[in-house]
Amino acid sequence: MTRIKNIGRYCPVDDDGYIMNDSNTNKIQPEFYRVIENVVEIYKRHLGEDLHSVYIRGSVPRGLGIHGVSDLDTIAITNKMINDHELNWTEAEHELNQQFDCVDGVEFSFYFIEDVLNNITFSIIPFMIKTHSVCVFGEDIKKLLPEYKADKSLANDHLIILKRQIDQAITDLTGNEDREDIVDCCRWIMKIIVRAGLALVIEEENLYTRDLFPAYKIFSTYYPEKEKEMQQALHYAIAPVGNVSEIIDFLNEMGSWMVIQSDKWLQIYNPKKVRHLEI
Repeated sequence: MTRIKNIGRYCPVDDDGYIMNDSNTNKIQPEFYRVIENVVEIYKRHLGEDLHSVYIRGSVPRGLGIHGVSDLDTIAITNKMINDHELNWTEAEHELNQQFDCVDGVEFSFYFIEDVLNNITFSIIPFMIKTHSVCVFGEDIKKLLPEYKADKSLANDHLIILKRQIDQAITDLTGNEDREDIVDCCRWIMKIIVRAGLALVIEEENLYTRDLFPAYKIFSTYYPEKEKEMQQALHYAIAPVGNVSEIIDFLNEMGSWMVIQSDKWLQIYNPKKVRHLEI
């Protein structure tokens, strides 16, 4: 089993408790530069004049990228609404994954600028741009976005859709024989579970991180009886497996427990949005 490393940190906050963005182009290790340059060129080729700006988020712009392990997560902001079906990123992602071994994968995504700037409720993309991303092309919109705290609004976004995400993962895995797709799904849903574990205690700690190890550790402090299971989720996130039955069994057990805890949290902090307990 892959050894878990104590890597990551909580987001820094200012004197008023607002999350500070510690991403910077100066922190990006040189080995990731060429990948980023290629990502920008691909966005420009696909979107042309409709491309407003490009952001890199996650561990790489924080100087925490690990060769061959870290994903390169990217966000493009567009000047007009674009139908997702008009663009096919699969080929571009596959091309970069074959060309560069310094990253475990490249993720392309794009969002209309008006949707990003005009959200009146919490939305994860403006949050990620504001607190976890660095602009590598175009005009930076971070100053136009609101400030964020590690509070129940942030936790709510993680927990309110947890059941739907777990159900979707089980649906995608059932009958799936594409090992690469299975591994990607395993990594995706396990990251969600680990981060949801942190969300359960965010009101007590007023801390936030996208990094998996500190999220796992703080969850385990409050739920020591589930430390072993959350450690397993962490293992699956960093070293995903291709065994569908193994993943689904875990989701039916630990995932179901997480959904119950999420509903209890919602009953306290967001009763208008609470779901019926469905396991």
